[in-house]
Amino acid sequence: MKNPPSHQVTQLLIAWGDGDESALDELLPLVYDELRRLARQYMRRERPGNTLQTSALVNEAYLRLIDQRDVRWQNRAHFYGIAAQLMRRILVDHARKRSYQKRGGGAHRVTLEEGLIVSDERAGDIVALDDALNSLADIDQRQSRIVELRFFAGLSIEETAEVLAVSPGTVMRDWTFAKAWLRRAILSR
Repeated sequence: MKNPPSHQVTQLLIAWGDGDESALDELLPLVYDELRRLARQYMRRERPGNTLQTSALVNEAYLRLIDQRDVRWQNRAHFYGIAAQLMRRILVDHARKRSYQKRGGGAHRVTLEEGLIVSDERAGDIVALDDALNSLADIDQRQSRIVELRFFAGLSIEETAEVLAVSPGTVMRDWTFAKAWLRRAILSR
């Protein structure tokens, strides 16, 4: 399916947020392909036989999205930003359940440019990235959120700026700094 106009998704999100349940029925077909694209982005290098499939990630994220009753949806980018947070949380929870030893046992180096793989060998990488992002959030919440929106949601600089209500230049500066900070934090583990 071709990407629907951003304003159409935004209108349906607002209507759904205002209690119109039929808007949710119209919204799903419009956003499902993009949610699958996001999930495939996370899972693209997953080894055969993994226990978490793209469809499972999409379905779990969607179930959590429709359970978001207190969110005042702003626009399409806001929706996909929340979806990215939820997918990140699902992947991290899945990885933590898969033999990750709490004090870094078995963890190895990971870079942001590597694809996220939720196999047994890479479960520690996802947890390491999540731990580093949480540490970054303690220092600078906006930079952590930028990484989440750019890396996990695949939003552009402009879309990220729109979600955070900052300029694209600010997003670029924070994105550059955050990537360097995360590399250093992950490598020092």
